[in-house]
Amino acid sequence: MSYHLSLLDKSPVESGQTTAEALQTTVKLALRAEALGYHRYWVAEHHNMAGLASSAPEALIAYLLARTSRIRVGSGGVMLQHYSAYKVAETFNLLASLAPGRVDLGVGKAPGGFPVSTNALQAAVDPARKPKFDDQLSDLNRYLSVAPDATDLAATPFPPVAPERFLLGASVESARLAADKGWQLVFAGHLNGDPENLRRTFEAYREASGGKAPILALAAFVAEDEAQARERVSGLRIFKVFLSTGQSVNVGSEEQAAEFARQSGVTDYRVEEKVPSILHGTPAQVRNELDDLHRRYGVSEFIIETPALTAAERFQSIELLAKERLSLAA
Repeated sequence: MSYHLSLLDKSPVESGQTTAEALQTTVKLALRAEALGYHRYWVAEHHNMAGLASSAPEALIAYLLARTSRIRVGSGGVMLQHYSAYKVAETFNLLASLAPGRVDLGVGKAPGGFPVSTNALQAAVDPARKPKFDDQLSDLNRYLSVAPDATDLAATPFPPVAPERFLLGASVESARLAADKGWQLVFAGHLNGDPENLRRTFEAYREASGGKAPILALAAFVAEDEAQARERVSGLRIFKVFLSTGQSVNVGSEEQAAEFARQSGVTDYRVEEKVPSILHGTPAQVRNELDDLHRRYGVSEFIIETPALTAAERFQSIELLAKERLSLAA
């Protein structure tokens, strides 16, 4: 089966661990992922969350690029609504100049935090002048494509190899937007595991992009024993809060759902407890599932998030999966 395996890391903070220790775990995981032959290592953006240490992916990417030598490193993703497209282009052009051919720019529409952090990030933004997300993608394309001798506004420095561009989404709308702007679609299956939505989104992307193969992000946990893998993920839950304003978001607990509603100024809301979609089992079982998804949907690459278990379990999971894939271990 011909497809790449890559990793997504949210830098989870274990119980009793400091955020500094969590970030060092991310560094060690990236180094191990490179040694095992994973294709990319992406880091996330979350704000004001005690359980997640990665709030500024561009800073973490720079450090990981300096510590590694071959693996591609990128954002999964930059929460574009908070930032100037010009500044994002400058940042990733600089990263790509430091490590040519190894930098990925992944962007998403979500806030990456609760309303209080969103308000703080956008405190200087005039809502009336805030650009739409698709306009920001167009601006990024323009800034990232300016030639060194152009007279237009340039996002210097000019890297020898431009960063690769990825749009994170989980809808037909996102698929069409990615194709229209020339960005690679990454379906966020670790957040939305509905197979019918997956099928429709991939079909829309292929049709709109002229047949490009999609990338699938998903959660997976590999253990030596099937029962062990099942037991370790069985208690994991996500909670989707639906506000009376029409907004909905996934959070980690009922308490977080109530806090999100409070920060949004909403008292009328409901919460659904959901079992997250996580591939789990022995190395052979998980590989077989990946092979099946590759056959069914033509997935060219899987970006795998390991659930926020212990660091030892996360290391073991990526080791076992890599060893099962002989092309990676080689």
